[in-house]
Amino acid sequence: MLNILENDGVRTLHFGSPTVQGAMRIDHPDDIELEYVQQMMMWLLFRGNVARIVQLGLGAAALTKFCYHRLAPATVTAVELDPDVVDICRTHFALPPDNERLSVLNMNALDYVTDFSRRRSIDILQVDLYDAQAKGPLLSTDAFYAACANCLTAKGMMTVNLYCDWPDHLHHIQMMEKSFEAVAWLPEVHDGNMVAIAFKQPPSVDFDDLYARAVEIHATLGLPAETWVTGLHGWMSQDMEHS
Repeated sequence: MLNILENDGVRTLHFGSPTVQGAMRIDHPDDIELEYVQQMMMWLLFRGNVARIVQLGLGAAALTKFCYHRLAPATVTAVELDPDVVDICRTHFALPPDNERLSVLNMNALDYVTDFSRRRSIDILQVDLYDAQAKGPLLSTDAFYAACANCLTAKGMMTVNLYCDWPDHLHHIQMMEKSFEAVAWLPEVHDGNMVAIAFKQPPSVDFDDLYARAVEIHATLGLPAETWVTGLHGWMSQDMEHS
């Protein structure tokens, strides 16, 4: 059962539980309201122009709308299992109709990434897959992340929302590390949301360059990218301590 609530100018989507599955500020429907969803865009620190962006899990369509409206001429595809979620995003969350740049597919995300025709065809994959209970990432297995990696181009990247309790975050990160050259993550926000980024090729991590890029992202797209660089710096310090 899908529920829509409104409070202080923000409309939220719920899958029959108190857990927020997506949000939209009614006066700014094409912006990204939730911090963890903004963090799903941290790949922008490492790549500017990309040709093909895919979201697995539509939520309230925040990522789909943002990428479609702000990152032209990239094509944007969203994969969503529940047709009611697609309908409610179109009627209540300002999701535009499909066109030559935007495609919303009603299908299983696992079927999407395991389709051989999609090998090496996607530049950016954004994964946010949860059911009503939202107890942990759906489809989070070695085989799923291997299939995601196979879909990506040589310089492709994947961001994943890991909504779960520590130490489960680490378990999901270790699965990603089996199929990706490098995996980084930001500090937990909200109540358990941790966003990780996985790279097909090891990234160049020069923090002066990243911060300059973050300032540009903030100025042009309105995303708080400086906080991502700070978070990645914390990850690198932590990772070096454990290596």
